[in-house]
Amino acid sequence: MGDLVFLKVSSWKKVLHFGRKGKLSPRFIGPFEVLERVGLVTYRLRLLLEIKCIHDVFHVSILLEVHKDLSYNEEPIKIMTRDVNVLWNKVIPLVKVLWRNHNTEEVTWEMEESMRA
Repeated sequence: MGDLVFLKVSSWKKVLHFGRKGKLSPRFIGPFEVLERVGLVTYRLRLLLEIKCIHDVFHVSILLEVHKDLSYNEEPIKIMTRDVNVLWNKVIPLVKVLWRNHNTEEVTWEMEESMRA
């Protein structure tokens, strides 16, 4: 109770619009305060008056926990593919990463060494 979370809205594209449309539309909205745990994997959030038209209970898979300073930790789930980028005489190994709370269109290329932490 009392934790802050962002709510994933990218899967609601054709249902509700939050701010801009298209590529610039937000992926997450919030932060919202967690009021209570309703089930094993569902939580009730304190929503803004502007979005009271939607139900206030959400599955944990579409919630992103944030710290008090509103930052959050990205968590890699899977390495999709590997590649090597050659710049002059330097070889840079890269990996394509799927992140928790993101869909497959949002994978990113990262340096392989930064993923070994």
